[in-house]
Amino acid sequence: MGRTRNAAAGHAGGQEVPRGRTRWRLFAALVTLPALVLLPFLIVLAGIVRSEPDDRSGGRAAGHVPCAEALAFGGAALPDDARPVGECTIQGFQDIHYSATFRMPVSGVQDWLAHTYPDAPAPATETCTGVDVDLCLDLDHARGLPDGVEAHAVQVRVVYEDAGTARVRFASFTV
Repeated sequence: MGRTRNAAAGHAGGQEVPRGRTRWRLFAALVTLPALVLLPFLIVLAGIVRSEPDDRSGGRAAGHVPCAEALAFGGAALPDDARPVGECTIQGFQDIHYSATFRMPVSGVQDWLAHTYPDAPAPATETCTGVDVDLCLDLDHARGLPDGVEAHAVQVRVVYEDAGTARVRFASFTV
């Protein structure tokens, strides 16, 4: 009773095929065939999505940018008496992260921050988010970041290298 016609006919030949296995094979074929047809389409689609540039980064996933661009994304400009340290960078896919490091006179740091971010709270002079620095400032649009700035957040970390020189690490990013 639980056999297919082929199984009943094949009984004289010696081998039985239970009805459940035949149904399972049919189900597996019906599920596998569409998956095999769709697989090339999904592979092509994944390649297209990966190659689409993020409009905010100009299509750059990671690399070097002019320091003026890195600072401008966070609403800042390189101070006149500053000199970049290394390359300014951009990283991003869905979110964008710019970074810049520069040296400037210690005497100009507070004025530069006050001029760049007039509505910002006073910079902290203690450890900021677990990093030992002499001065730090964390901004977002609710805490002093001016309207019109593309970045969602800005972090400034200042270390006084000696009595006259400050090393400023600037990061601006979207979240």
